[in-house]
Amino acid sequence: MLHDRVLVRQDTSEGERRSGGGILIPATAAVGRRLAWAEVVAVGQNVRTVEPGDRVLYDPEDRAEVEVRGVAYVLMRERDLHAVAADRFEGSEDSTGLYL
Repeated sequence: MLHDRVLVRQDTSEGERRSGGGILIPATAAVGRRLAWAEVVAVGQNVRTVEPGDRVLYDPEDRAEVEVRGVAYVLMRERDLHAVAADRFEGSEDSTGLYL
């Protein structure tokens, strides 16, 4: 990985999903602009806020897909990430584990 690039593997939740109230939402339902979660696989040498194994929130419309050994990944810049979820951010009782 070079510079400020982050390689992530998308969560594979492309099918039906349930709302918080238990309502089944079909995969064909039109959803407004929705951010997605992914797991960080590799980072460039200039990336400061994420590490491999972290979960990140990003906009799926601003992505560049790449396939490595038959596995699909998303390549993006660190500045395109919206939030980072990691255990190392859980320092106090009121912490959510998110870095926004």
